[in-house]
Amino acid sequence: MPVPSDKARVTHRTHEFACRLLWSGASAGGTTSYADYSRDYRIEFAGKPVLHGSAAPVFRGDAAQHNPEDLLVAALSGCHLLSYLALCARGGVVVVDYSDDAWGKMETVEGRMRFTEVLLRPKVTISPTSSLATARALHGEAHAVCFIANSVNFPVRNEPTVHVAGQGQR
Repeated sequence: MPVPSDKARVTHRTHEFACRLLWSGASAGGTTSYADYSRDYRIEFAGKPVLHGSAAPVFRGDAAQHNPEDLLVAALSGCHLLSYLALCARGGVVVVDYSDDAWGKMETVEGRMRFTEVLLRPKVTISPTSSLATARALHGEAHAVCFIANSVNFPVRNEPTVHVAGQGQR
């Protein structure tokens, strides 16, 4: 399938993603009790490094491993970054640095544990030749087009900080 040019906007296309998840916890005795089974697993992606995971520590998992909750927050942060960078590249804003201190909250709602919000706090530095107003405005558009944010049923808030290289934060 051809890659769209910078000027092309593809609006009707299907994309598929696949992985294989493998749990080998039965070697530690299986699920004979909630306290004793292994929460460790691995995820394999064709042609990519294996991702090792576990449950979050609060759910008896290994704190040194990635957990699904961390990965959801990271997916939202990464999707916003990639959406924002694409919009900036197309809109003439030169981003020279970007970081995000993303945070998510889970709580019990109607008897079920779920995410109730995620907050993205991107810190962006743009070149002096770029428009600060445009750079700020593109965060809203990036949020609107972020595939992952469009797929969740809880609010994803953005509190971006944008400043021009050499001029401090604004």
